[in-house]
Amino acid sequence: MALSSSSSTQKTWIVHGILAGTAIAAAIGARAYLGRSRKFRSRVVGIIPARYASSRFEGKPLVQILGKPMIQRTWERSKLASTLDHVVVATDDERIADCCRGFGADVIMTSESCRNGTERCNEALEKLEKKYDVVVNIQGDEPLIEPEIIDGVVKALQVAPDAVFSTAVTSLKPEDGLDPNRVKCVVDNCGYAIYFSRGLIPYNKSGKVNPDFPYMLHLGIQSFDSKFLKVYSELQPTPLQIEEDLEQLKVLENGYKMKVIKVDHEAHGVDTPDDVEKIESLMRERNLL
Repeated sequence: MALSSSSSTQKTWIVHGILAGTAIAAAIGARAYLGRSRKFRSRVVGIIPARYASSRFEGKPLVQILGKPMIQRTWERSKLASTLDHVVVATDDERIADCCRGFGADVIMTSESCRNGTERCNEALEKLEKKYDVVVNIQGDEPLIEPEIIDGVVKALQVAPDAVFSTAVTSLKPEDGLDPNRVKCVVDNCGYAIYFSRGLIPYNKSGKVNPDFPYMLHLGIQSFDSKFLKVYSELQPTPLQIEEDLEQLKVLENGYKMKVIKVDHEAHGVDTPDDVEKIESLMRERNLL
């Protein structure tokens, strides 16, 4: 699906956060380290982190979506992105690895100690023989991810040398406003995101979703400067990141800039077993068999 055509959705947003306390020194040092590497960002790899263990949906990457494992659906869609030079799956589970090799995907085995998908991407990047400038963290539970969105976040990072991270948002459906599985994003008038939250943001006095407010839904896809990805893994977890359980908040809390694009996309990630039937119904409607 193409990027939104309205004037407000065409513009690219950059997001930044501010770190308080002793982590400022680490952030400043990391920026100096990154300053030598932000030139072209022309070599791009897409990494799909996948783990078997999940409190909400164990074995999720291998769940069948109309006859194919979900991880295969995501891999096939990712391969259609024109900006990606290579696509790999990063996992710590042999069941997932065997499945992926079976349908032709390249697999990088990673440690069980990775705390999130971003750290898994970093470990996979270090094990790849070729060097890349940009790493796209593609969520394995997005079997309908659109190649244009992948290309959009890559290009957004390529034209923003002051940003280390790029991602995408889309319009939030009012009925999803209070769903903690749907992560919301707010931005300022200058195009910088202010915050990401599982709660409804902004939150009004009535405590109810305002159907007239243009709430933004964060899509899981993330693009990193490859040098920053290494820095990210060395940064300590931050209070907001821990409280919200959102890894992108560690980027903001350490004072880095994040570029965000708005796209037209109906979010169809698989968070729970109940989502599988919804995805399959949508795929039948779109004839994506």
